[in-house]
Amino acid sequence: MSEPDETLDCRGQRCPLPVIQLARRLPELPVGAVVRVLADDPAAAVDIPAWCRMRGQEFLAAHPDAYDVRRIR
Repeated sequence: MSEPDETLDCRGQRCPLPVIQLARRLPELPVGAVVRVLADDPAAAVDIPAWCRMRGQEFLAAHPDAYDVRRIR
């Protein structure tokens, strides 16, 4: 597991809060940056990849309680 450019710690937050934090932070990072979202809500496993598809961002990987997203645009 390579190191991300930034980590958002959303543990203890219920969805959709981790997705909202990702949506707010990602545009502030350069294109190509990777964000790891730490989220222990089981809904994040569905919500984060779905958000990436809807917003044209790249869902890279799921790890235990962590999700990697690359900013595409």
